[in-house]
Formats: sequence, structure tokens, C-alpha cells
Amino acid sequence: MNVQSMNKKELIEIIENNKIEPSKELLEAAKSVRDLHYGRKIFARGLIEFTNFCKNDCYYCGIRRSNKNICRYRLSKEEILSCCFEGSRLGFNTFVLQGGEDSYFDDKIMCNIIYDIKSYYPNCAITLSIGEKSKESYEEYKRAGADRYLLRHETADNEHYRKLHPKEMSPENRKKCLYTLRELGYQVGAGIMVGSPYQTAETLAEDLIFMRDLQPHMVGIGPFIPQKDSPFADEKGGTLNLTLTMLALTRLMLPKVLLPATTALGTIDEMGREKGFNAGANVVMPNLSPSGAKHNYTLYDNKICDGDEAAEYVDNLRLRIEKAGYVLDMSRGDSLVE
Repeated sequence: MNVQSMNKKELIEIIENNKIEPSKELLEAAKSVRDLHYGRKIFARGLIEFTNFCKNDCYYCGIRRSNKNICRYRLSKEEILSCCFEGSRLGFNTFVLQGGEDSYFDDKIMCNIIYDIKSYYPNCAITLSIGEKSKESYEEYKRAGADRYLLRHETADNEHYRKLHPKEMSPENRKKCLYTLRELGYQVGAGIMVGSPYQTAETLAEDLIFMRDLQPHMVGIGPFIPQKDSPFADEKGGTLNLTLTMLALTRLMLPKVLLPATTALGTIDEMGREKGFNAGANVVMPNLSPSGAKHNYTLYDNKICDGDEAAEYVDNLRLRIEKAGYVLDMSRGDSLVE
């Protein structure tokens, strides 16, 4: 199954044929490719959700600026460092700083935080997920010690993008940011929501083609889950099986990519994470955030943030992963994509 050479029409056909239920052949092919490059390792990253303020008003998101029903918070640098200390004690070697596009955390503050984390944990990897910035900002973060940057493109189809975002947001700028990050030497993460409103097999095929061109080091793929205070509150959520299909196709399109089994996948199905591994995924991101932050970082409804999803229960997660036939790897787990 040579997905890498497929054209748009062929990709649409394979998506349509597997959207109700991914074929055994597709899942086995994705697992085999993942095992060839990474073995049975599942890499762990410690997630720190440090602010839920955001200047943007994306129609699907619970922390959008227009949501007045959310309890807003910002973690101080000391609180962020405390999360890293706990993460290091538990064995984590990658910290993911994720937040809304919050103007309080300007370049000076962010660089200070990044620099201090790297000073205390020089061998760790720091991943940022803080949205669209200027090239100059990305350069400053890199000099301060940032290694990776997650910026899900959400959809590569420009018309579809405009149906999910207010007009001041630009799909062209989103894509430009990803290519800029790649140019600056970051390990770059793109990604999509599966089953978002107005999405079609054609737009999903365009996502695969865009990612083939970009060659990201990481791809975050999770189902769309409606959020009760958003304009898409009454829309139908994405399905487990179509998400698994897109995970498998992404693995086959980008054999060496790092591919998380996302929290959203675990939210819509109790065994979603394990099913993600069996579709080619090889990353988990337990949550290191303080309890209040976990419960108020509400991108979507019913987000799981306790139990095995919480970093302090990493031993429970390890057992689940081993039971599924995999091995939890707490190293930096750098991408093999060049």
C-alpha cells in the first residue's frame, strides 16, 4: 500500500473506503511501518497547559476569546518550573508548553521561561505550542533553547479553514508559520481535527498532500469534539474509526513521523489510546499541569485529565501500554524525520 505516491483522487478513494471502519490491511500496514522505524516504543511527553487566555476566536474552541463562561488562568514561571521539576522527578525528558495565544506571555517572558527550564534540565527537549508568531519570535525562542514547535494547521483546504475561523485568521499565514519553523531548524508538528464541520474526504486528502509537502516531524491528529460554549456546540463530533484511518494513512504517508495517540482520542473511547497505537501512533502526552489548570483548559467538552492521563499516574499508564504490547519510553524521543 504505497500511500506516499498516491494522487488526490486515490487518497479520496482510500479515505472513503475506510471511513466507516479501517481495514485490517490498512492498520497492519501502519503498524508495520511504525515498528520498522521506532519499534514498539511509545514516547512520553509531559504536557504543561500554562495559560487559557487566547486572542483568537476559533469557532470550535472552548478557550476562544468570546467565551465568557470559562475560568481564565495563567501559570507563573515558578509554577511552570514546579511542573518541570515534578516531571523530571517522574522521569520525563520532554516538556510541552501549550497555551492560547496570550499577549501577556511576550517574547521576553517566554524566552526567560525557556532559558530557565533548559538551565535546570539541559538534556530535556522543550516543545512550544503557542500559536502563530513572527519569524523573529520563533528565532528568539530557538536561541533561548526551544527544540520543537506544535502548530496544528487544522485543515489544509483554505475554504474549509475560513469556515472554522474568523476572517482575521489566515490559512496562508498558518501554513507560512509552519514552513518558517521548518526553515529555522525546529522539529515541527502539524495536525488536524478529524470530523470537523464541513470536512469532506476531499479536504482530508488535501491534508495528507499538504503534510507530504511539509514533511513535519510530528503530526497531531484527534477527533473533533464539540464544546458547549462554542458556535459549533451542536455539531456532530468526529468518529473513532475515521480518526484511526487518518492516523494510519498519516503513518504510511510519513513513515518516520512522531504520531500521538491524543487525549481527544482517549476522550471519545476508553480504549482510544490503545487503538491509536494499533493504527501507527507512538506518542502519549500525560498532563503535568496543576489540577485547576487541567480542568479549565477546556478546548472541548469532557476532556480527560485525571487518572492515567495525569502525569503523576505514569506507572498506571506504563502498565496500560505494556498490556497493549508496547513499551513506554521516557527519553527525549526525537523524530527520525530529517
